Parts: sequence; C-alpha cells; structure tokens
Amino acid sequence: MPEVPLPHARRPAGRCLIVKVALLAALAALAAAPAAFAQTPAPGAAVDEQVQSLKSDVLDLNRDLFVLEQELLYPANTQVAVFVSMDAGTFFGLDSVQLKIDGKEVANYLYTPREVHSLVQGGVQRLYVGNLKVGKHQLVAFFTGKGPHDLDYTRGATLNFQKDIGAKYLELTISDDQKKLQPEFRIKDWD
Repeated sequence: MPEVPLPHARRPAGRCLIVKVALLAALAALAAAPAAFAQTPAPGAAVDEQVQSLKSDVLDLNRDLFVLEQELLYPANTQVAVFVSMDAGTFFGLDSVQLKIDGKEVANYLYTPREVHSLVQGGVQRLYVGNLKVGKHQLVAFFTGKGPHDLDYTRGATLNFQKDIGAKYLELTISDDQKKLQPEFRIKDWD
C-alpha cells in the first residue's frame, strides 16, 4: 500500500532559507577548521591565533546571517520603521512609549534613566520595525512620564499616513515648548 503523506504545518519560506544558509555556513566553517590547524607546524601561540581567527570568522558570519534575516523578515517594499528622539528634559521625563498601528499594539517600551539620558543627549532609538501593506494607515503613540511640577503625564500623538511601495520611516519626537512651558509630542513622516 503506498504511503499517504500526513498533513503538517507549513514553515515560512524565509525561515527555511535562513536555516539552510546557516547550516551551509557552519559546514563551511567546520571544513575550513581542520585545514587551518594543519597549516601550523608549532602548537602554542599559533593555535591561539587560529582560534581567534575562527572566532572572528564566526562573528562575521553571525553578523551576515543577522542582516540576511532582517532583509527576509522585513523586505524594503513592505517595511515600516518607527524611531524615537527627544529634544527635551526640562518639561518632561520619559517613562514609556506605547505604539499602535491601525488599532493594534505593536510596541510598548519602558525606558531606563540611562536610555532617557541618551535620548536627551541626541540619541535615536529604533522602537519598531515591521511590515505593512500598501495603503492608508494610522499610527498612535502614547507617551507616559513626569510632566511639569513632577506630575504624572500621559499624552498621545496621531498620524494618518499613506504606505507606498518602499520602506517607510516615521519618527516620534518629544521636545520642550518654551512658550507654553510644556512638552510637545509630534510624529514626523520621513518621505
């Protein structure tokens, strides 16, 4: 009697490709390792150099695999990335950011004092990277922290945007409004 294949869950094509690439790279590294050790006539310091060289090769391979994985998971045609920047500190102390796209929560981040200090010093954080279909979308961000007079402060910002073919970059900016003596929250669309 012929065998009937059992139904099974399908794996995403990108994951299978990543696994295959990783296995091929690991096999290549293993195949190169004995040849590298055979070239050295003296043990000792030369072995340490070879081990360091192999470690460096593994780190390079790991970086390349990470880049490949990012390209497969978030292709440029559907990618959307959201960044956080802060030009404040006098009127607002950031505690957390919650991000929703089309009503679905996609990121919720709680900041440490060190991370807030980095943002105030000019740093930019990548809060979210994901995929979106071409069309109209809505992004809503909620900022929680300490506002003027050390009171709990929660504010939101909303942006309706058009996602076209190609990557989309959005920036959540927090700045001090000197005229109103309050923080200002905006979402900037980088076209």
